[in-house]
Amino acid sequence: MSLGISVNEAALPHVEELCVRADELGVLVEEVGGATLIDAGLEAAGGYQAGVIITRICLGGLGDAGLTYMPVRGLALPAVWVSTDQPALACLASQLAGWRINVDGYTAIGSGPARALAKKPKKLYQRLGYEDQAEIAIIVLESQKKPTASVLSFIAEACGVDVVNLYAVLVPTNSLAGLVQISGRVVETGIHKLETLGLDPARVRQGFGVAPIAPLHPSPEVCMGRSNDAILYGGTTHYVVSGDEELEDLVNKAPSTTSRDYGRPFIEIYEAAGRDFYKIDPGLFAPAQITVTSAETGKVYLAGGVNEEVLLRSFGLSK
Repeated sequence: MSLGISVNEAALPHVEELCVRADELGVLVEEVGGATLIDAGLEAAGGYQAGVIITRICLGGLGDAGLTYMPVRGLALPAVWVSTDQPALACLASQLAGWRINVDGYTAIGSGPARALAKKPKKLYQRLGYEDQAEIAIIVLESQKKPTASVLSFIAEACGVDVVNLYAVLVPTNSLAGLVQISGRVVETGIHKLETLGLDPARVRQGFGVAPIAPLHPSPEVCMGRSNDAILYGGTTHYVVSGDEELEDLVNKAPSTTSRDYGRPFIEIYEAAGRDFYKIDPGLFAPAQITVTSAETGKVYLAGGVNEEVLLRSFGLSK
């Protein structure tokens, strides 16, 4: 895997765009303990456009995203599309929400390019054979609280950068920008599922996906449930993969439809599991539909499908 690409440096222009267009995009930019904090939904309004740019940041600058719509039973649901020609780096080395931050009572899910500097989780970067040696770090924090100077100092230290070179983007779950960037993880969710099933991510050449954007709700838990459902029941992905070995079997096992917990809105599954994520079948966390094309043979493998009934029920749109 190419070591000449820095996901932090590649994402920096998108961070700068957020800062330059702050008023237009409805984000707040401030200095906290020397670091640059960009609030896209806590005290700030945020919105669709901010969510798209944050999705590009999460992808480490190695992918693109935009707004579209998804027809579901006569409704035109807002949706986000994502594409990348560097799926392993963009999705796994950067976008994956793989850093659980818990410092001084502050908790957040960390994603984005900074993970590659801190190597969170380390085993994943060993499998990818990738490291980033940038002098800047960019992290996206999904949290309902503003990070303190000590939290940002902890993140900078873990990344091996000076705190003045740390950029932190804050996107609460119950914010529109937050909901956009969560749906923007549809390609990552699929490649991560395929990787856990045994596919070498280096074989994935291109990735494309579409997922509806969940309706905004003041409750973080409701938004958590809806945003999961957007991918689990409404997300569709397409990948171009090298070789043809075991592709049919992998694709058949990959969609969320194969999970024992499939078939109800996520919030109901979460409650039934005693609000314990570890009691939920990990196989559930996948797009609703996965399509893979073999670059060598041209064979196309398809499994799963959009579940309009559960999706509309989750979004409060069922009649």
